[in-house]
Amino acid sequence: MEEKLSRLYALQKVDSSLDDLEEMKGDLPTEVADLEARANEQENEVQELEETIKQAVVDRDRADLETISQRERIEKYKTQQYQVKSNRQYDALSREIDAAQAMIAQLEKDIETLEGKMTVAREDLAKGKTQLEGILKELKEKRQELDEVSKTNEDEELRLKHEREKLVVRTERGDLAVYERIRKAKGGLAVVPVKRNACGGCYNAVPPQKVLELRKNNRIYTCEHCGRILVSDEIVEKSASIL
Repeated sequence: MEEKLSRLYALQKVDSSLDDLEEMKGDLPTEVADLEARANEQENEVQELEETIKQAVVDRDRADLETISQRERIEKYKTQQYQVKSNRQYDALSREIDAAQAMIAQLEKDIETLEGKMTVAREDLAKGKTQLEGILKELKEKRQELDEVSKTNEDEELRLKHEREKLVVRTERGDLAVYERIRKAKGGLAVVPVKRNACGGCYNAVPPQKVLELRKNNRIYTCEHCGRILVSDEIVEKSASIL
């Protein structure tokens, strides 16, 4: 049990040191993550606008070709009107001409709408690209700042992560789950020593009888107030030899 408690406290010390290194980075990790998300969102918006313009061009060109086709059809029908021998045939051709002219009118409206859509999309695209350039520039600067801070403590961080891996492997899965749950709930501090008969986490008094019991190091005790795992001075000293 002493080794179990010592490993848990050693794990807490390593995690606290890693937290300190992370804190030195300040808000940079969050800022970088936010800028990356904004950049991805802006890139998607730019891509959507480019696709909108591309499709509008295709639709406009198709409408242009159909307009030409309808005009050619009208000319053909007009030529045929001079050749017909009955009013019924003439009227039928007239209806075809009217239908083609109506189609042309609709196509011209569609083309006008598509041209307007392309104009707006091109303006939005220009703005979107400008915004994206600004975001990417800021992201590059923030990444450089974060890399500089991370590089300063890179060796120490790697050493601590290696130590953590070794402790995790040697810690029982159930104990590790309890540790992680408390650590998450208590701002990163799951295992604390008893100092002057008080919890090292919430500083509330620990009953004298409980202090005597936890000094036996034969079971896991938790603070009655904050729920953190309590360890004795002996465990604190023994954990130093683990790291």
